[in-house]
Amino acid sequence: MERSRKIKLLLGFLCSFLPLLVFLVLCHYFRKRLRWRGRRRSESLEVGDERGGAGVEVEEEEELEAEGLVKFAGAESLTVHDILEAPGEVVGKSNYGTLYRARIERRGSVVLLRFLRPSSAGRTGEVLLVARALGAVRHPNLVPLRAMYVGPRGEKLFLQPFYAAGSLKQFLRAGVAEAHRWDIILKLSLGIAKGLDHLHTGLEKPIVHGNLKTNNILLDADYQPHLADFGLHLMLNPAAAQEMLQASAAQGYKAPELVKLKDASKETDVYSLGIILFEMLTQKDPININFVQSKDFHLPISLRNSVLDHKISDVFDSGLLNQSLDKNSSKAHGLLMLFQLAIACCSPSPASRPDTKHVISRLEVLA
Repeated sequence: MERSRKIKLLLGFLCSFLPLLVFLVLCHYFRKRLRWRGRRRSESLEVGDERGGAGVEVEEEEELEAEGLVKFAGAESLTVHDILEAPGEVVGKSNYGTLYRARIERRGSVVLLRFLRPSSAGRTGEVLLVARALGAVRHPNLVPLRAMYVGPRGEKLFLQPFYAAGSLKQFLRAGVAEAHRWDIILKLSLGIAKGLDHLHTGLEKPIVHGNLKTNNILLDADYQPHLADFGLHLMLNPAAAQEMLQASAAQGYKAPELVKLKDASKETDVYSLGIILFEMLTQKDPININFVQSKDFHLPISLRNSVLDHKISDVFDSGLLNQSLDKNSSKAHGLLMLFQLAIACCSPSPASRPDTKHVISRLEVLA
């Protein structure tokens, strides 16, 4: 009896304190949850400055690990639904992603969506840091990054404006008369150099383009060039970045000293700029298929050999050459000066290549 009475007293004591214990446990749980929510809220930030534009709320990395949208100037009203429901068509493919032309129905606008495969992209946190830096860059000769979407499986989409005139490569190969006009070639050259110069010297932290080629230069209706995909290599993992470099090398844009894309520099960008100048002057691909079986398959080498062999008339595009042979002798001088500038940009020695400021000053003399 005595033992039974003690058990009853103990149970009664515990029952009297049970509500208090439950209350304390619940208080601890909700206090911890509120503290977690407060930390997540404090980690959200506003992206927007004098370069990047209006303040747009952006979610932090741990939220974007699942799914999220980062918006920059020009995409303030954009939603995830707008992106995922946008009908589109493939306009370009690579080993690391796919480029779509899509229509944002609610806004009635056409955009470019670059899909980056999860297997090719870097970690979301690292990509996010790069995207924020690139999203703040604004210049008349650069394609702006409007938004970045991270999907539930780590897939990434980057939204940029669409330019109806297409790429510089398409323009040079289309056979249109404008591609052979000296004034347009000069305008394109100057615009490309100014865009590259802004990346190299106009930012607090310089950005190396890393993949400059005619296919990554988009044109508007007024033949103003806009450099796309600058800094894209920084969002790729090492294997995908190396694949990008190999593709660039196969197309003739790779500087001879560049072994790994992580070592890309202002000088390697200038080398690619020189190749683009040659393309516009000659209307030929950087890797000239006529020279594949010889030691002269690379465009700068074949051009230099033509000059040494006194075959200068074989170097330039016939349309440009015909313009230089008219009464305006300044065009012939300008053509030769631009050729010499391209040769300097493609110097085998990185230290001998001019910087972007020097390239612009030389082009402005010709304008």
